[in-house]
Amino acid sequence: MSEVGRSRRNGRRRGGPTLRGGRLRYWLMPGIGVKRWLALVLAGELALALAGAFVLKQVYRDIIVPGPLAGPVYVLTLQFLPYGARAIPLLIAGLVVFGIGVVQLTRTLLLPFGEPSGPLVEVIYQKRYLARGPRIVAIGGGTGLSALLRGLKEHTSNITAVVTVADDGGSSGKLRAEFGIAPMGDIRNCIAALADAEPLMTRLLQYRFPEDAAFAPGLGGHAFGNLLIAAMSAIEGDFEEGVRQSNRVLAVRGQVVPAAPLPLTLHARLADGTELHGQSTIARARGIERVWVTPADVQATAEVLEAIADADFIVLGPGSLYTSLLPSLLIPAVRDAVAASRALRCYVCNVATQVGETEGYGLAAHLAALEAHAGGDLVDVVLANDDFTAARPAGDRSEPVRLDWTGVRGGPELVTRPVVDAANAHRHDSALLAAALMAIFQEHGRARPQLRVASTA
Repeated sequence: MSEVGRSRRNGRRRGGPTLRGGRLRYWLMPGIGVKRWLALVLAGELALALAGAFVLKQVYRDIIVPGPLAGPVYVLTLQFLPYGARAIPLLIAGLVVFGIGVVQLTRTLLLPFGEPSGPLVEVIYQKRYLARGPRIVAIGGGTGLSALLRGLKEHTSNITAVVTVADDGGSSGKLRAEFGIAPMGDIRNCIAALADAEPLMTRLLQYRFPEDAAFAPGLGGHAFGNLLIAAMSAIEGDFEEGVRQSNRVLAVRGQVVPAAPLPLTLHARLADGTELHGQSTIARARGIERVWVTPADVQATAEVLEAIADADFIVLGPGSLYTSLLPSLLIPAVRDAVAASRALRCYVCNVATQVGETEGYGLAAHLAALEAHAGGDLVDVVLANDDFTAARPAGDRSEPVRLDWTGVRGGPELVTRPVVDAANAHRHDSALLAAALMAIFQEHGRARPQLRVASTA
């Protein structure tokens, strides 16, 4: 990569605005709704100060303080300084006192409404500025979707994560088998990614009870977040409502919704005619030719269809192609809603192949599989990684996805950007990915782009 490319990559790594430092500038950003009232307060303070200045000036000229008070008055009125410099220390002291007073007064007024989760400017920034961001729907699952959400939440709070419900392995699979509720592993990951209190919330929701835990023998192997969502579903008497209330209780920036209100079973046919059943089995299979879900007539969650209809930007992926992304798009109502949407629609290709599932796939093969299952009218832009210098995990047989565009004619626009995690060639960098997507959205807006191939390094 050229020096220019490295420089641009480093500049993008932070993604959008962060709230780690330099908080003063957030008070001055458009949309916060603070500057107008602060200006009004300052104007009032200035009028009071001018009135006081006229009075003091008159007293200063006409009244002479005799005797022992003359010394203290001489010091307090700064007569030991040149006349033109006497206002400077007063101005500095006034600004400091005024700033402390405004901050403490605001905190006191907000105290009855609950302790802010962070510095006051961060709370206002999240509630006001991010609330004006574009309405984004992200469809997928697995670690790819949670990585995307972690970056997008720094640009907008109008996020709807549509999560697959076909998982049948691990803690989710156990709860699905025992209670008949939809799997919530990917839902848990996405809620953790969008939570305001991340990464502490991530540690809590992802905590997995040890298999040999003597203090909780029945909880061995279960993730705390899965149990929380299951308990909330039991309290509400409905899985959808349980997830909805989990979003609210955990202060999610946006919303996480299941693609369907009931668990789906994923099926696959391999090139040799073998049929496999279950997401965890299919994920390890080679030569996948076709996948489908049952029940075939499953209805989509109402929130999913509403979010897609209102979306400004729809992002498909990243995530496991056959076992995370396609199960949601194989729900007829979801697929039709995405096809009919006037929002800009972008497919984010994985940065690496998956052993078994997409072994040997290049960029064109990923897109071909997506179009073969969901149709060729779902994607306007394809975003792919063009940085192949990231560190590869030792012993992993996955490979970076090749940028082959062979056979793609008159299809979606191709945009390539460095979006891989420099420390792990099999993961997207959350900040880089979100920044690249927001740049695509800013360039195209709500209008569908012209169909062309244009690579930008």
